[in-house]
Amino acid sequence: MPRIEIPPTEYDLTAIRAQGAGGQNVNKVSSAIQLRFDVHASSLSEAVKARVLALADSRITDDGVIVIKAQTQRTQEANKREAIERLHELVQSVAVPPRKRYTTRPTLASKKRRLEGKTIRGQVKALRGKIPD
Repeated sequence: MPRIEIPPTEYDLTAIRAQGAGGQNVNKVSSAIQLRFDVHASSLSEAVKARVLALADSRITDDGVIVIKAQTQRTQEANKREAIERLHELVQSVAVPPRKRYTTRPTLASKKRRLEGKTIRGQVKALRGKIPD
């Protein structure tokens, strides 16, 4: 499948302080990266935009902006690469439209198996009744 390329001019990268433990360095260095990507203003095709916005993802705001926070790496550059890669993965996941689902009918053999199973189950239940005197 073709890889969708997103130009660097379409997203904003901001350095922020990482959360969590990290000793003295975490309070001084802004190594975490916040990536913001406006889907509506992007160069993606309308079909891909619609599929991205239809995702049930907490990283997509009501305004159609994808916010990705990368803070697992120790350096800013590594976090930038990770944030950009996660954006590409998100967009790539909806790049190919889903296949159309065609309705099918059950086969005759599966209908027979189902009815035979119901008959056997009914017989088992009928045997559970009280025994007449």
